[in-house]
Amino acid sequence: MRFVRAVNLARDRVLGDRVGVADRWWLRLRGLGGRAGLVPGEGLLLRPCRAVHMLGMKFPLDVAFLDAGNRVVARYAGLTPGAHTRWHRLARAALELPAGTLDETGTVEGDVVEYQEETPR
Repeated sequence: MRFVRAVNLARDRVLGDRVGVADRWWLRLRGLGGRAGLVPGEGLLLRPCRAVHMLGMKFPLDVAFLDAGNRVVARYAGLTPGAHTRWHRLARAALELPAGTLDETGTVEGDVVEYQEETPR
């Protein structure tokens, strides 16, 4: 899996330093299932994605849905295990982050998220 850095351009705030890109069906299917949690800076970008569910999850997440221009079209702060989102027609991707990230960074609908390729360690 490749990783990117996600930055909210409107707020000049880093949403995640190590965000996995799930752009294949098997990566989206696996998602974050089986993990005990995310540490600050981690996340998962699901592409394509218009809705998510938290079945089998063990921890809450923040989820931002992004359109084709990476503009936030919907946000879910603290989505709990077992919950699910609505289906978002304009969404092309979902950015899953540790709970609290969207509020801490001030991320709201209309903000644009930029992805920067992770530099090799």
